[in-house]
Amino acid sequence: MQNETQLKPSEKYLLTIKEAGDYFNIGVKKMRRLAEDNIGGFSIYNGNRYLVIRQKFEEYILELAAKEVDTSDETESD
Repeated sequence: MQNETQLKPSEKYLLTIKEAGDYFNIGVKKMRRLAEDNIGGFSIYNGNRYLVIRQKFEEYILELAAKEVDTSDETESD
């Protein structure tokens, strides 16, 4: 019997690499590389594993998407 208090990934503050990959539809290898690089400050290393701060990673993705939109707008106007 599964524990009834199990939280959904959307309700968790920290996600494992596998959970984050599944939640954001990113491969585990790519997710691990992103967490190791930690460019957006969204991951922490705890013990022997990386954990992803869900909300910060969401913000990081939105920033990347906004930069991509800004870049494509500039090239279209030239």
